[in-house]
Amino acid sequence: MLTVSLNQRGKLISGIKIWIISTLRYALIIGVAYMIISPLIGITMNSFFSNEDKFNPMVYLIPTRPTLERYQVAIRVMNYWRVLANNIAYVAGLAAIQAIVCSMVGYGFARFRFPLKRLLFTCVIIMIVVPSHAIMLPLYMLFQNFDPFGLISRSGGIPPNLLASPLPMFIMTVFAAGLRSGLYIFIFNQFFRGLPKEIEEAAEIDGAGAFYTYIRVMLPNAVPSMITVLIFSVVWQFNDKFFAQLFSISPRIVLSKQISGLQSSVANLYQLRDPSLTTLYLYAGVVLVIVPLLLIYVILQRRFIEGVERSGIVG
Repeated sequence: MLTVSLNQRGKLISGIKIWIISTLRYALIIGVAYMIISPLIGITMNSFFSNEDKFNPMVYLIPTRPTLERYQVAIRVMNYWRVLANNIAYVAGLAAIQAIVCSMVGYGFARFRFPLKRLLFTCVIIMIVVPSHAIMLPLYMLFQNFDPFGLISRSGGIPPNLLASPLPMFIMTVFAAGLRSGLYIFIFNQFFRGLPKEIEEAAEIDGAGAFYTYIRVMLPNAVPSMITVLIFSVVWQFNDKFFAQLFSISPRIVLSKQISGLQSSVANLYQLRDPSLTTLYLYAGVVLVIVPLLLIYVILQRRFIEGVERSGIVG
């Protein structure tokens, strides 16, 4: 009887410990989630405020007279649908090029031996660690007078100014030096290193070359990492304002640049002098920029989580 009592007491104490740990874990998760999501909730709810709700001290989060007028004005001022279509084409092109180029570079680092391999991979790590702000001046000067190896000047030509166009971003992306390219190369490198070499050996026995093996054998196996990189690339390219401002890319192509001038445009167009009212239109514009990314995540959530688990991000 004493043994049974001690066993029951031990199980009870163990159950209490598990319950306490689970409670603390969920409390931490809910607290962190609230800190991250609460600003977005506040912005979204405020974007539906009417003038009466804004000046009513009793209204804090939920509007009593919700209106879509802020969104209608923001869509008109931002030329939302046309700019969104241009931005999607721009981002999709960059993401596709980035996924293909970075997968090729990652595969090369994972499977081939060549001179200065360690030094070059160290440069890839540096691309991840060093912020883009540290090289903004050289990048600006490079594309302001674009003259690779001085070939244009030596041939008597005038180096073109590629600023105020998306060409600098596409050139950087093609040469695996685009936005977050170092991270994507690392992801593909880790993934390809985890694949068995017997797959390539079997393809080599069948007479396949390195490029054919990469295209027909290795790339189909890298679909999870490819989806992960594509989603990351689309999100970061869509939200990018640093390179868009550095290279003076037109706001008609980059939707996020429309946000910076939205508040002043609405104030001038509708003769609004109260910043608290123009801020509501700014909130509506922010929500309009966020919505496409949320739709992408909702549609590809399952594949994204699978890609993260099978890629080199964890483990």
